[in-house]
Amino acid sequence: MRPLSYEPKLTAALSGATLRQLAHWRRSFPNRAPVLTPEISASRPILYSFRDVVALRTCVRLRQEASLQRIRRALDTLRDGLGERDHLSQYRLVADRDTIYLAELDGATDLVLARTQTVIHEMVEVLEPFYRNGRHIPALLTPRTHVSVDPAVRGGEPMIEGTRVPSADVAALVRDGVPPEQIADYYPAVSPEAARDAADFADYVDSYGDRPTPAVAS
Repeated sequence: MRPLSYEPKLTAALSGATLRQLAHWRRSFPNRAPVLTPEISASRPILYSFRDVVALRTCVRLRQEASLQRIRRALDTLRDGLGERDHLSQYRLVADRDTIYLAELDGATDLVLARTQTVIHEMVEVLEPFYRNGRHIPALLTPRTHVSVDPAVRGGEPMIEGTRVPSADVAALVRDGVPPEQIADYYPAVSPEAARDAADFADYVDSYGDRPTPAVAS
């Protein structure tokens, strides 16, 4: 069975990237590979995988500390210099002032400056919540208290915590006018609090389609 795919708006909401960044990062240039090519479908309809979302969260975190040029150079070193060809989500990349490291259990490799005996002072967990340009990007696996994302449950579709009820289905009912207190009439396992979280998460996802994106380089 094909894994669940994420359309760009949900991908942006879960990763913290803007739609403009997603489009730019999947473009290829002469002698330059894309930052990330969607694993499910790179042509319309554009569809990302759960692993893509994890990798994109890494890219967003790196972009807060490093230029896109430096990130591309690090990825070139990772892929061509070190011969690492696994999915980008498999690697732990950390920015530290003027370079980017590949962090491993036995040390770290400087992917930009090729320095030896490097030390990383702070390791960042890419699945945890963070802020980007003042906006709160939620934890990937628990984007809301009662909404969870588990790649082992329906391929990673956001679900009501502890159930197999899609969060989007609950949010649709709330938006259609069903009070959160009455959602249990449709889904007995869904509490009013979970219904409110589902609606709030849906609003957050939709905001990625409505917010204008900046004109600066991504």
